[in-house]
Amino acid sequence: MTIAPCYLLPSLPEPLAGLAELALDLRWSWSHAADVLWERIAPELWQATRNPWLILQNVSNEVLDRLSQDQAFVALLDHFIAGHRQRLAAKTWFSSSYPQPPFGQVAYFSMEFGLSEALPIYSGGLGILAGDCLKTASDLGVPILGIGLLWQQGYFRQSLDDCGRQQEFFPYNDPTQLPVAPVRDQHGEWLRVELPFPGRSVLLRAWEAQIGRVKLYLLDSNDPLNSPADRGITSELYGGGPEMRLQQEICLGIGGWFLLRRLGIQPEICHLNEGHAAFAILARAHSHMRDHGTDFRCALTATRAGNIFTTHTPVAAGFDRFAPELLARYMEGAPQAFGVDSDTVLALGRENPDDPREPFNMAWLAIRGSILVNGVSRLHGAVSRRIFQPLFPRWPENEVPVTHVTNGVHTPSWDSQDADRIWTESCGKERWLGDLQDIESRFQSVTDQALWALRANARQQVIGFARTRLERQSAAAHADEETVQRAGLALDPNALTIGFARRFTAYKRPNMLLADPDRLYRLLTHPHFPVQLLIAGKAHPQDGAGKVMVQQWTQFIHQHPELAGRVVFIADYDMLVAEQLVQGVDLWINTPRRPWEASGTSGMKVLVNGGLNLSELDGWWAEAYAPELGWPLGDGQEHDTDLAWDAHEAEDLYRLLEEEVVPLFYHNRDANGCPCGWVAKMRASMSRLTPRFSSNRMVREYVEQLYLPAVQIAAARAGRSQVERICQWQGEIAQHWERIHFGELQISQDAGMLHFQVPVYLNDLDAAGIAVELYALATEGQNDEVLSMTQGEALEGAVNSYSYRCEIAARRPASDYTPRIVPRMAGCQVPMEAQQILWYR
Repeated sequence: MTIAPCYLLPSLPEPLAGLAELALDLRWSWSHAADVLWERIAPELWQATRNPWLILQNVSNEVLDRLSQDQAFVALLDHFIAGHRQRLAAKTWFSSSYPQPPFGQVAYFSMEFGLSEALPIYSGGLGILAGDCLKTASDLGVPILGIGLLWQQGYFRQSLDDCGRQQEFFPYNDPTQLPVAPVRDQHGEWLRVELPFPGRSVLLRAWEAQIGRVKLYLLDSNDPLNSPADRGITSELYGGGPEMRLQQEICLGIGGWFLLRRLGIQPEICHLNEGHAAFAILARAHSHMRDHGTDFRCALTATRAGNIFTTHTPVAAGFDRFAPELLARYMEGAPQAFGVDSDTVLALGRENPDDPREPFNMAWLAIRGSILVNGVSRLHGAVSRRIFQPLFPRWPENEVPVTHVTNGVHTPSWDSQDADRIWTESCGKERWLGDLQDIESRFQSVTDQALWALRANARQQVIGFARTRLERQSAAAHADEETVQRAGLALDPNALTIGFARRFTAYKRPNMLLADPDRLYRLLTHPHFPVQLLIAGKAHPQDGAGKVMVQQWTQFIHQHPELAGRVVFIADYDMLVAEQLVQGVDLWINTPRRPWEASGTSGMKVLVNGGLNLSELDGWWAEAYAPELGWPLGDGQEHDTDLAWDAHEAEDLYRLLEEEVVPLFYHNRDANGCPCGWVAKMRASMSRLTPRFSSNRMVREYVEQLYLPAVQIAAARAGRSQVERICQWQGEIAQHWERIHFGELQISQDAGMLHFQVPVYLNDLDAAGIAVELYALATEGQNDEVLSMTQGEALEGAVNSYSYRCEIAARRPASDYTPRIVPRMAGCQVPMEAQQILWYR
């Protein structure tokens, strides 16, 4: 397969041919060295779009001809092209750490990817995380490719009317103006994937985006050969009803796998970023059935070893569910897409596989078709174990097979130019490309004066951005000329600047600061220690309560015209707005209702720029917080939707701002005006937390803790005979488990040792296929204990029955310990692949 590099590109003069190479590589979204080229070609267009590919689509031949004769410009272009190629060819962390690569390809499936505003196919944190993952894979040389959908409209755009109400717009994403190119086959034809749908076929066109060393493949249904309804499947991200969502997820999972097959790519790992892509599990198993002549059960056993599921959902109600009859219609109408009957598929997506009325849950399919599952923060891992516990009945919650890899952010995408300079001077240009050792100690060379200057300059820049946006918003809302002019004078470059930006929805509690409007007013208008707010965020078009929260903020501003210069609501929160806010604000506030913030990454983005966090002890902040790094909100417990607790936390938020944050910012300043306490917190936060919550650390953990173990498990199942042995063992466990039982437990104690002995009657199960263990639940000062019991002699007068023994030091009462029986087979993950468990009592 080849990519047509000059798709709809104007004829470039030979000296400028390299512009296409640079423009089609989204590495420019975080490496800004070549920005001077695009600004030189089309200054106004560059400032408005920051999209090199769009510039090349719109620049005149006259300009190109003139630049081709400009020797200085051509020399600069050649310099950047040479540097670009040199960087992509350089050794990486992955190639250095693994000279013999343990795997060749990881396919990363995600419903959305947030790479740049030039490619608006994301809605929020899930997509930004996916985009940061691909960027980091390019930096580190990890062989990951992305699979997603090219949304014709993407997520909605927001504006505010003259009453401050949210308005939604859905502009068309013209693919000719996006930095993507069609995938061509060996005959030069546009590669299409054909998906069987009930009563028809749907064609998906394939596109490619280049992100440094990494490729992102995107599918869209807007093909003239499709019906009008089918052309709209990939129109709106998270739009439409249940059937359209089902169609979109079929396109992502099954269409994405079909595309990999057409491209000749055979990934060892399929990484599912949320359950939206879980149908890839079925498509991959179906391919294995056809390639190896096995049944579905063996195919799933073989292929699940290469599937990894990352869940971002903190509440069970957040998973996608589909009515059984809707899913069955697509299963029965297109069996060649799924490779198995609808009853088998539906059972994989149900908590109770035998309940025909239970909806189909995409997360249940994802977990039953994957070998490893992770949440996206330490706390979210624990929450996910609780959510998934019903799939592992009678297993202790902390043994539910869900680990965690805490999210991180791609720091080069989010640092300001000034912050980048400080980090480069202290830690080197390659600081985010290796294993991050010595970052904290090396950063200590930065002076207090440099850190405070960074904050002052960043604050001034974000204020300039906010003023420009506010002027534009005021004019669009038909404000009078005086109001528009005042917008250009809003905000104070020396005042403590607080930012918060998020999706406006109930669990994020974006209006906590409005709980006591009078108290907020006093905080904002203090004559000596003023505070100012930069706010942004969207409510989903169908979230009426979220829209009300947006309007409450705009109404607060309108009701207090004197605050117009201290509180700015920036409409249409997107990556550009996020970039400006996280670079410029002094303090980032986040107020989710614990534990509904699975991780949260916006607060991580301020770290590299010297911003501090005041956040609920939820998600990443629950494991990041220390007193010298920022401020905590809440008590670290769950209070559900207790309105009284919400009021208590609002009071706590005001108190923290009034008694700790504001005094630290304004007091204890040295002769040069530098607030020593504030800068000390900045230094600690930047040096300790930035590397820890970078996507560099995150991707390396995925490689080391998930990809490598999965590849090893999959390699052990490369032979058909081993897979068949596993399936046979699973069948025997399921058939005979109900007939095994314990005899009477005997416990004795001597010389500080506890002795346990218990008879076990195995019916027709092979003793090699089970393990007998002693289990003790964690207590204060004691961790969970799982101790193996040793198989002893056969019991006289009984068939296939044995005595099991264990002796341990008497560190806790014997009554704490309970024998149990669990399945056991080398190379199998228990309880992921065998959920049975039998307790003594």
